[in-house]
Amino acid sequence: MNIKSMSPCKINGITENGEEKIFTVDDFLGKTTVLYFYPNDGTPGCTIQAGDFRDNMKYLKQKAAVAGVNRDSIQSHKKFMKNEELNFILLSDPDKKLIDFFGVWGEKPAYGMGFMGIIRSTFIINPDGEIVKSWFNVNVEGHVEEVLKTLENA
Repeated sequence: MNIKSMSPCKINGITENGEEKIFTVDDFLGKTTVLYFYPNDGTPGCTIQAGDFRDNMKYLKQKAAVAGVNRDSIQSHKKFMKNEELNFILLSDPDKKLIDFFGVWGEKPAYGMGFMGIIRSTFIINPDGEIVKSWFNVNVEGHVEEVLKTLENA
């Protein structure tokens, strides 16, 4: 699968410096990108996961750009970025363009009942736009370390 097929898709987001920007597929070509999908800004698991990416950016940025994606608003992303001192891109996908393309929307169990939502997932995309590694139903603990190992062995 190649993200070039999504062109000219536009997604609102926030740069690693906290500035609003409209991103396109072209923003993620020419470099390796780690694209991770998470359910909600500010929830416990998502905060741990984002913090792990933040704390490992000095290693990650040597190998790849990092972007987190969910359906939350730009305002929510700004607050999350500020509160957690995040240093990577956050993309807002309320229309589920990326979410559907990557197949990360599905039924999730909660309190004995199912509901639809983002399945915590991560993708490594090579400079040509090809998805070279995917993880679905990610366990937050230790996941960024696994991503780093994969990038180092690529």
